Amino acid sequence: MPITKRSLLGAACAGLLALTPMAATAEGWEPRRPIDFVIMAGPGGGADQIARFIQSVAEKHDMTGRPLVPNNKGGGSGAEALLHVGQASDPDHTILVTLNSFFTTPLRQENLGIDIQEFTPVAMMGVDPFVLWVHADSGITTFEEYVEQVKSMGGEYVMGGTGQGQEDSIVIAFMSDAYGLDITYIPYDGGGAVAKDLAGKQIMATVNNPAEAKGFYEAGDFVPLLAFSDERMPAYPDVPTMKEKGHDFSYYNQRAVVGAPGMSEEAAAYYQDLFTRIYETEEWQGYLESESLSPLWMDADEQRAYWQQQVENHRRLLAALAG
Repeated sequence: MPITKRSLLGAACAGLLALTPMAATAEGWEPRRPIDFVIMAGPGGGADQIARFIQSVAEKHDMTGRPLVPNNKGGGSGAEALLHVGQASDPDHTILVTLNSFFTTPLRQENLGIDIQEFTPVAMMGVDPFVLWVHADSGITTFEEYVEQVKSMGGEYVMGGTGQGQEDSIVIAFMSDAYGLDITYIPYDGGGAVAKDLAGKQIMATVNNPAEAKGFYEAGDFVPLLAFSDERMPAYPDVPTMKEKGHDFSYYNQRAVVGAPGMSEEAAAYYQDLFTRIYETEEWQGYLESESLSPLWMDADEQRAYWQQQVENHRRLLAALAG
């Protein structure tokens, strides 16, 4: 089934591509200790970069009396983070930076007992497209050359990605099915390690988000071949989309912040206000543009509807890929 930025929302959330959020109102609650800022991926990936950038913006503008403390928990395709936050002893001081494994990991690992609707909506900060990258030393400069190379290797072409049965592997599986490719896939805890191993030529290609590959691209190490976005990205105007190749498929990673289950209404209002103010800063708006993210602001009710739609979308997508 086609997964596009528009169908990310579905009928329940149509038309929410808003640039300017409405601020929540926090009634007096303030954090009393450092805030556990959990990241459901390893160091260096898109979620990690975003969390640390958000931390820097909050500190620069003195937005919170207690620090946001990044805490990487990428094990088990994000299961480690979901369990840590889901069982938080202090939910008012525990928040989570998510990606699409927020939806896929509970679907694939039902024994975790995670119900994402029990988490507390805080902020949708944007959505992040996927891009197919190869190393410049491969000599591959077009998607057609990539397909030819993969097919010539009889299953020995190696790609890496974040997790198993989550974002990167979903994109690679769709591409493999569409073009009859036999690819060996290696799962990693985070996109930073994936990009690093492509740079070191330990793997042959990735579908890293732009922010994860940007430094290597600017250094001339990576070549972008295909974008899994609705339209060509301004930062990569010469890179065609999967849709241009005749397949109605695009896929975006959510970049969102959620609170622990059981978070008080007062604390939820505080974090919603905090991240609204962060979203509206010149720094965050600049980050969206420089890292090729698309804005997708939602309030708490819209986020819950989005979560439900995404669970259904990914349940169908995972079932189709498994079949």
